[in-house]
Amino acid sequence: MSQRPIVFLSDFGTGDEWVGICHAVIARIAPQSRVVDLSHEIHALNVAAGARLLADSVPYLPQDAVVLAVVDPNVGKDREVAVEVEGGRTLVGPDNGLLSLAWEVDGGVTAAVEITSDEVIVQPISQSFRARDTLAPATAHLASGLALADLGSPLDPATLQRLALTEPEGSPGKLHCEVVDSNRFGNVQLNAREEHLSAAGLDDAQWLEIVTLGKTTRARRGKTYADFARGDYGLIVDHRGWLTIVRANPWRALEDLDLAIGDPVWINAGSG
Repeated sequence: MSQRPIVFLSDFGTGDEWVGICHAVIARIAPQSRVVDLSHEIHALNVAAGARLLADSVPYLPQDAVVLAVVDPNVGKDREVAVEVEGGRTLVGPDNGLLSLAWEVDGGVTAAVEITSDEVIVQPISQSFRARDTLAPATAHLASGLALADLGSPLDPATLQRLALTEPEGSPGKLHCEVVDSNRFGNVQLNAREEHLSAAGLDDAQWLEIVTLGKTTRARRGKTYADFARGDYGLIVDHRGWLTIVRANPWRALEDLDLAIGDPVWINAGSG
């Protein structure tokens, strides 16, 4: 029987052995499964950033994939779960809301279990590295054909943790956002999409004011990075559909605007 592909997301980084050890555990149980490393550079312990990235990636994942997602500030305390979704995929991770945006995109939960089976969990179990001992082996067993029910105790899907995201607030000519992520190029991702800009009447504006704590910056709308001259600030919709502040060459909007995740940002109508 062919083994299902595995998609792996975490905040582990690659400087330590954590990702490699999880790969090794998976390889012992499901050696024929292809493992796709979606990202291991989620900002440390940022469940919302991991949930957003996973949900935005769902349309591009294999339909039969088993998704292993690990961003767990309460490792050893959150229960570990496996969730089957309407779209056919199975999601494995801590029950802290990390999986919830993805299962909503994928049509909702059809079945869920808490991972408790002694036949699945690797012993002795570490309370500080549950991904190695519980989540990775459960993922591999599912990829190898084990039924969801054989992982452990059934759960009522209504008891699963769901993530509540902060929504932007708009009024005519103004949009109040929040910094939710950044990338290695210093681009600043906001918790708003094109429709939020449109609702505030700013979708046709060529110039905008980006107001941060103690600073107002003039920015131009664009579609891609090449639309901006050196040193320009700009606002684009990134490949995941989020409004993103950029600064062209050098790419360091996050640093130059002195922003961090969670900071407020106001987008106001500007003049050309």
